[in-house]
Amino acid sequence: MERERGNILRQIDWLTVGLYLTLAIMGWFAICGASYSYIETDILEFLSPSERTGKQAMWMGVSMFVGIFLLCIDKRIYKDWSFIIYIFFILLGVLTIFIAKDIKGSRSWISIGSFSLQPAEFMKFATTLALASFISKRGYNINNKMDFIKSTAIFLLPMLVIVSQRETGSALVYLAFFLVLYREGMTGLLLLTAVSAVVYFVVGIRFGEESIAGLDVSVGHYAVLLLIQIFSLALLKFGCRHDKSFLILFAVNTIGTLLAYWIAVYIIAFNIIIVQYLLIIFSILYLLVRVKLAKEKSNLWVVLFMCGSMAFYASCDYVMHNVLQDHQRVRIEVLLGLKEDLSGAGYNVHQSKIAIGSGGVSGKGFLNGTQTKLKYVPEQDTDFIFCTIGEEQGFIGSTAVLVLFAVFILRLMSLAERQNDRFGRVYGYSLASIFFFHFTINVGMVLGIMPVIGIPLPFFSYGGSSFLGFSILLFSFLRIDADRNVKV
Repeated sequence: MERERGNILRQIDWLTVGLYLTLAIMGWFAICGASYSYIETDILEFLSPSERTGKQAMWMGVSMFVGIFLLCIDKRIYKDWSFIIYIFFILLGVLTIFIAKDIKGSRSWISIGSFSLQPAEFMKFATTLALASFISKRGYNINNKMDFIKSTAIFLLPMLVIVSQRETGSALVYLAFFLVLYREGMTGLLLLTAVSAVVYFVVGIRFGEESIAGLDVSVGHYAVLLLIQIFSLALLKFGCRHDKSFLILFAVNTIGTLLAYWIAVYIIAFNIIIVQYLLIIFSILYLLVRVKLAKEKSNLWVVLFMCGSMAFYASCDYVMHNVLQDHQRVRIEVLLGLKEDLSGAGYNVHQSKIAIGSGGVSGKGFLNGTQTKLKYVPEQDTDFIFCTIGEEQGFIGSTAVLVLFAVFILRLMSLAERQNDRFGRVYGYSLASIFFFHFTINVGMVLGIMPVIGIPLPFFSYGGSSFLGFSILLFSFLRIDADRNVKV
């Protein structure tokens, strides 16, 4: 074994540590603002172990102590013990389903004396280690069917366990690992499929009841069919790179769409959706003919994408009204502007927007927010902590937090890219993807542009398990990065 190691203190990326400490301190002050009430007069009450701020300060201290310990662990141990750690937390997660108390419909917390721990927060660390270890094994190829299936199974299994705990929000975080697979060479077809599915659902549901002016045609239905054609042509052009097939289908679809619309508007009204279906069917048949005659086998992916897209859209209405639970359906309708439920499903987001908007440019000042002090915003020190920042620190403070998170995530990506082996790179990108997912979804749902799924803002939302889990993820990577020049 060849080792190239200097003093560990010189190898640690102190810029990342500085960003971590800055976010942690800002997060603690945000929790102070969200937890403070006008009745309290002694500022020292913030450090009381009976208060949430005191508990968070304690967890911050524990997390930093654990972080120092993790910096002392050799990189080889992380890799060698990865699957043992993974199996342990999977089993703990399964056990949690049966021994945890039902808290707001969720069975995800294990009580230890006066404290509670959420194993799901630590399963992210175990899953990241296992995925990095598996992908870094000799001979791994993401384009190999079995390697890809095993890779996805590594993070879909804990996702299934967490769903069984009735923690849907925490489970969705594991979808961030698909970004890691994309970095490691996964075809962009899966990402395109995922993005297009979301677009089909949103456009189809949001505009499904609206009609095109002058025609008895659903805007949502027509728009989705157009999007299927556009996405398919883009996949054919940039994914398959079959220019001749692209040009022919582009011309046929464009001319057919415009001609049908012109005839329906200016000559005789008819259901132009029929034409879009005929154009899609023609495109599928043409691509299949090209597969047979010109050996353009990659066209099969486009055909599969088009058929899958139509099947998915056909199921959207059924899923919306027969699969989703009532509270889930109402949340989606409120998010899409189909329903205004300010006293029910839309209450949290509505109050959050009021709090953020009332902060103005510079904010009302630390501990001076009225919406948060009077407890108008539910979960204001956990999932909706960002509204406290917006009210007290205003646009300037909110922007500063957004910039800090952006710099922090970009720094993690930079560290991941400089790793000398696949294990470190995959771990780093997994870490960056998890932080990116949490940050984007949390801020988005507070602003009302993302569905409310209940995931914390890293280092800001109150919660010991969350803070400790994120710290373990980060400090483990800092040690792996410090050993990046060690050959094992």
